[in-house]
Amino acid sequence: MAGIVQSISLKMQQEGKVNRMSDQQEEQQVEQQGQQERKLDEHYYHKLLELQQLDFALVELTLYLDTHPNDLHALQQFNQLAQQRQQVAFQFEMQYGPLLQFGHSYSRFPWQWSESPWPWQV
Repeated sequence: MAGIVQSISLKMQQEGKVNRMSDQQEEQQVEQQGQQERKLDEHYYHKLLELQQLDFALVELTLYLDTHPNDLHALQQFNQLAQQRQQVAFQFEMQYGPLLQFGHSYSRFPWQWSESPWPWQV
């Protein structure tokens, strides 16, 4: 019985070493990809922040309108911000690539989803 436990323990240690080596290899690969990423200018971050601010305001207005559906001013503000967000997102995507997947954003040729960084990586 003790021999079985020892052999299982040895096997687990060996597998752990293999896993650690593959983790190190994975870290190196991620680091290499990071070095290959394209450099982004200040305008990229400014436009991304603008989109985040618009999204925040739209979420807040959505929640408000859920409980105040007859507030015409809030509805007009929501529609104005939604249109503004659409324009900013279109400009961003034309310059930097798609923001959303599954048909919500267009892609230029070649397929841009293989390029990084993606918006959630910055």
